[in-house]
This record gives sequence, structure tokens and C-alpha cells, in this order.
Amino acid sequence: MKKIISFLTIFLLFILLFASKTYAASNFSTDYDINYKVFENENTHVEINITLTNQTSTFYASSYKIQAGFSDIQNVKAFDSDGNILGSVYKDNEEQTIEVNFNKRVTGIGNKLNFNISFDTKEVAQKLGNIWEINMPGFSPKSNYSSLNAQVTVPPSFGRPAYVKPQIKDLAQKGNTYFFTKEQLEKSGISMAFGESQIYKFNLTYHLQNKNLFPIRTEIALPPNTNYQDVQIENIDPRPANVRVDNDGNWLAEYSLPPGKKTDVEARGKIKISLSPKKEPKTDNELSKYLEPNTYWEADNDKIKKLAQSLKTPRAIYDYVSGYLKYDYSRVSSNKPRLGALNLMDDPSSAVCLEFTDLFIALSRAAGIPAREIDGYAYTQDSKKRPLSLIKDILHAWPQYYDKDLKTWVMVDPTWANTTGGIDYFDVLDFDHIAFVIKGEDSNYPVPAGGYKLAGNEGLKDVNVSFANVYEEENPTLQIVQNMPNNIVSGFPFSGSLLIKNAGKTLAPAQSIIIYTSVLAPHYQRLTISEIPPYGNLIIPITFSKTSFLTNRQDLIRISLGGNTLFHKVKIIPIFLSKWALLGGGVIAFGILIISIIVLKPWNLPIFRSKG
Repeated sequence: MKKIISFLTIFLLFILLFASKTYAASNFSTDYDINYKVFENENTHVEINITLTNQTSTFYASSYKIQAGFSDIQNVKAFDSDGNILGSVYKDNEEQTIEVNFNKRVTGIGNKLNFNISFDTKEVAQKLGNIWEINMPGFSPKSNYSSLNAQVTVPPSFGRPAYVKPQIKDLAQKGNTYFFTKEQLEKSGISMAFGESQIYKFNLTYHLQNKNLFPIRTEIALPPNTNYQDVQIENIDPRPANVRVDNDGNWLAEYSLPPGKKTDVEARGKIKISLSPKKEPKTDNELSKYLEPNTYWEADNDKIKKLAQSLKTPRAIYDYVSGYLKYDYSRVSSNKPRLGALNLMDDPSSAVCLEFTDLFIALSRAAGIPAREIDGYAYTQDSKKRPLSLIKDILHAWPQYYDKDLKTWVMVDPTWANTTGGIDYFDVLDFDHIAFVIKGEDSNYPVPAGGYKLAGNEGLKDVNVSFANVYEEENPTLQIVQNMPNNIVSGFPFSGSLLIKNAGKTLAPAQSIIIYTSVLAPHYQRLTISEIPPYGNLIIPITFSKTSFLTNRQDLIRISLGGNTLFHKVKIIPIFLSKWALLGGGVIAFGILIISIIVLKPWNLPIFRSKG
């Protein structure tokens, strides 16, 4: 997928009647009517109908150049009313330029010349997984045209667009044809997407090593569920001891490594990306940690606080960051250290995605807007327009802020807004951003997949992501393993535990365990368990009150979780009938017998004496 936002640059070549006179493009006005017809084979037929109007009596145009905005075009044709006018087609600054030579001259004020240029290209529409993306180049406001209109016709099978960038309040549409005006095309070009969700499959490798003389516990970060994405973990090899969810929502798989041990962990799965975020209500107390300063997010610095007070809103901060910083492509391979927000304030000319993200977060937090960092994978086919610049496996970083009105986290990308010349990554993102980790409490941790390298193997490709066609919805599979005795002694409290395992591929949401009993009290318990990621587990303690000392009954403990019920029989017996009491009584009786034998010395009694 190549995001095209190159400006359509127009040049007029004139033959002067008087060589001594100068001329300007304003001597001619130009009207454009552009038709894009998209086909299901990814080809787009482009027709540009142009009207050139002479506004002087001293100049005329004999030829014309148009920069098409695409690097690859085919079947180029050009005609006016007198026939073929196609001159040469050549590449200039990575874009194809078309030159035409007119059959007749346009002389006299108000005289017009109508001509047509057409070509085919596969750079407008592309089928990427489940999503069709359509990208039309923008037009420079400085170009000399009087009117500009464009229409895009797509196959009916595309359905309605998931988004149109820039967002157009009253999008003109007739059937499956969409109409755009000069004002809309001048903003940044048009980007459209058709489809409901994008599906990716991933294969991630994590290299772990214990250089210590004693065992260690370590963890890796798996791609987690977020309000934009659903994740299925199909396999982890070797299997972790547990997978837990941290306070930011990361999925952290835990491993124990013996001394000197090296191991490679491979995780496979699928991710479904949605365009609109699901609601995620948070309290002010929960959000307070996303307002605190941190390394690289110097929200308490006076300079940053003063600027944040003047910007105030997430939109203003996004516009400032994307416009103020300059992306430094040389840093993608130079491995220079992360600068952080404060250093960027004085040197905005050498930023990559981390710095765009750091400055957005610092300014947001200083303005009282909860914000945090996302590190992950972003699909791109144009590293100039949409660069990836985290050195570890060339990943990407972007920020998100919490919208209290929408009650959800909102992802934005000021880096790509900058490098694409203004494509909207604020009002709506895209289907191309995959979160690997969320950094809110700590700007340095966790480490995303691709960052688990060992010395000497920095060049290994550990992140492999590709499109998939199917994401089969699955319910979480929870297993309950009880750890409770079969017999308990009456008159004493009773406790045990439940091990809850997620044996499925998807996140098990927070839910309740219901416990019913007839004899043991309380007779009804509702225990809440937190989210459990795939391959994760939780230990839940359970406690019952003491019964009467004379209780001698059986009880059936019923444990219900997610529609499944586990039954456990338990026998409650008085202490004097318990095996320990009986065993203790036997020991005591035996002891008394021994003592009696020793003290009474029954062998000295007459009955034991022999006669004679």
C-alpha cells in the first residue's frame, strides 16, 4: 500500500511573441475535471480533462507538462479536438511527467483549448488483506488553476467507505461514485478505505539468556488486546509459567531460566484491527498516573508546561508536534540515542517517531490530558511517506490520549501526519497500526517484540507480520482445578484454593465465580476474577466459616464459572471421629497401656507366678 500525497505540479511552456517580454502562469487559467475509475483487479483508469484559457492577447501556449503524482503509469494517451497531442513521458523526482504538444495555438483573450490526458495506474487502489485502500494525490494550492473537481468510481462490491481523509461532513455521492472539490483536494489529497476490519497473522521470536550464576525469572511482552485490536495467541513455544496482565494492559509471559541458559521463544497468532475504538471507562484516579512526568516525558518542566497551557487540547498539541518537528531519516539507521521531549524543544530538526510521541505525551500530560505511548508494528510500503524508525526490527511508535467525553483511549500518529504532508491521523487512524506494548507507567518498559536481541544477532528478523483472511471468533476456554481436601473437621474454619487456567486462544474477561454450599457457610459466595490472557492462570483462595463441633455430614460444593460448573464433595466430621482424633486416641491408649505395664509390673502378680 502506497500512500500518495505528492502534489500535482503543473508547468506551462510558452512561446513568446516578443522574446524580450516576460510571462507568468497567471497569463493562463486552467480548469480540471479528473475521473478515477477503480477496477477489482487493482487497476485505476485516470482521465484528466483540462481547459486552458488564455487571459492575454500577447502570449500563447504550444505545450504543456503535468506531473502525474505516480511513479508507474501505463497506456498514456493525450488528445485535443484535432487529434493526438502526446509528446514524451519521463520520470522526474520519482514521479512520471507527461508532456503534450498542442496541434493549434490558443491565441486571443478568452480563447480556450480543451484537451484530455489519460493513463492507467495500480497506485490509486490496492486490496490489502480485507481492506481496499484508495489514495489520490493532492494538488498544490500554489498551482494555477481556476477550478478543480474530481470523482472516484469504485465497484459496487466495495460497499460504503470505512473512512475518508480528510473527513468530509457532506460527502457528495451518487451510487458508488464520490465527488471532491478543489478545497478538499488541496488539504492533503484524498485517502479512502473500504472494509470493516483488517486481519494479520504474526510470528514473533524472543531471544532470552541468563548470564547469572543463579536462576532468574524474566518475562516477554506479547501483543495484547486493546480497544482497537483483538488478539488470538495460537501457540507459544516453550510454554510460559504464566501470562499476566499489567496495569497498562500488557500481556507479559513469565519464564524461569537456569544459570547460563539460552532459549528462543516463538509466539504465533492473529490480530483483528478495528477502525473505531471500543469504550474503556476510566476513573480520574485510574487516569492520574498518565499525567505524571517520566523519563523522556518531562511534563513538569516549566518550558513544556507553558507551551502546554497555550495549546490546551489534544488537537492543538497534535498539530503543533506534527508541524514543529522535522523527521530525520538519517537516524533510522544511525542508532542515535532517544532525545526525549525537552531536548526536542531546542532542536526540533532531528526527530523520529519516538520523539514525536514523547513530545505529544509530555505536552498532553502537562495540559492535564492523560497520554501514553504505543510501540508496535505499522504496515507501510512507502518508507518515505510512512517511515518506521524503531531500530529493533524497524517498528513504530505513536501516542494515544484519553478522551473523557468518548470514554476511551484514542490513538493518533503525528509522525505520519508530518511525513505525509498532512494526511489526517488525528480524527481517524487506519487499519495499519498494531500495538505490541503499551507504555504508560514507564517510558522504557515493557520491551516490544523485536527488541529481544542477543549480542551478535542484532540483524535477525524476529518480527514477521502478514495479512490473513479469516479471524474466527472464539470464546475463552477456562479450566478450574480445585485444591480442597475431601474431609474437614467440624468446629474449625476451612480454606482451599482454585486454579483458573485459560486454555483458549483469546483473552478471558473479568468475571465472577459463584460458589454454592448447603452446610458450609457462607452458602453463597461471588468472587471476582480479573482478566486472564491466553496461557495465563490465576489462583483464587476460598474460605468457609467453622461449623458446629458436632457436625457430621457431607456437603457438595458447586463452583460455577462462565457457564461451567465443578462439583466437589466434602465430608464434615466431628473432631473426635476424625482420623487424627482416632489416631491420637489410639496413640494415647497405647501409651497408657505401656505405662500401666511398666508401673504395675503385672508379671509379679500371683497369677503370673509359676508353681512348685
